[in-house]
Amino acid sequence: MPLVAAGEIIGPAVAGRRGVGAFNVIQLEHAAAIVAGAEAAGAPVILQISENCVRYHGAAAPIFAASLMLARRAAVPVAVHLDHATSADLVREAVGLGAGSVMFDASTLPYEQNVEATADIAAWCHQRDVWVEAELGEVGGKDGVHATGARTKPGEAAAYVAATGVDALAVAVGSSHAMLTRDAVLDLDLIAELRAAVPVPLVLHGSSGVPDAILTAAVERGMTKINIATQLNKVFTAEVRTALAAAPELVDPRKYLAPGRTAIAREVGRLLAVLRAA
Repeated sequence: MPLVAAGEIIGPAVAGRRGVGAFNVIQLEHAAAIVAGAEAAGAPVILQISENCVRYHGAAAPIFAASLMLARRAAVPVAVHLDHATSADLVREAVGLGAGSVMFDASTLPYEQNVEATADIAAWCHQRDVWVEAELGEVGGKDGVHATGARTKPGEAAAYVAATGVDALAVAVGSSHAMLTRDAVLDLDLIAELRAAVPVPLVLHGSSGVPDAILTAAVERGMTKINIATQLNKVFTAEVRTALAAAPELVDPRKYLAPGRTAIAREVGRLLAVLRAA
């Protein structure tokens, strides 16, 4: 299937009030499993490669090349997306490698600097038909927008989108990154207000900590791109631990990574159903 950009998946989902699963790649097992799960669900999906993932691999090119090849060979639409990039150089490199969308994160900067930096990235990307997501930080830049208790104001979000020209906006409605428990409480009324005020798709970061029923409700209220990382890591690690505990003599990584990969694929398919992605 031809490679697609995140915007090509997200646009129709907004119109249909469907969610789009955006799952973070850690290594090849994650990427292959995410695609397998999406194929089983018959739903499009986004492979996200973060700045931290690039740092872990020591370079962007290998993990992007592998993910892009998996996307091209998939039986469903798969986009490859640069997630949480704080470096303009990394944005340019990822686009050069084939990423069709990027998330530029200037949320720790003071508001004016965030707008200026993000607008520059958006203009550069749009010249190359690349879709851009951004994150609105709190005025003063003391914490990212996803600090505990932070909430995005609809009027400020609309003004930020107008000033930067971005194609999607990550907003704070009660979730938090890297949660190991699934008990986050989202402000569903705020999601609806943001959807009415902001002219671009909304993105939920920190979705691993949100219960299934609330994820479904968030999509119904107007959230579209749902970022999930920690939940996949949890099910992967649990299966690897089980395999190693059952057979302490194992030394072949394929014997314990394969169950982890299968667990990710199964969880991706389950979560895509929760998001009504098909």
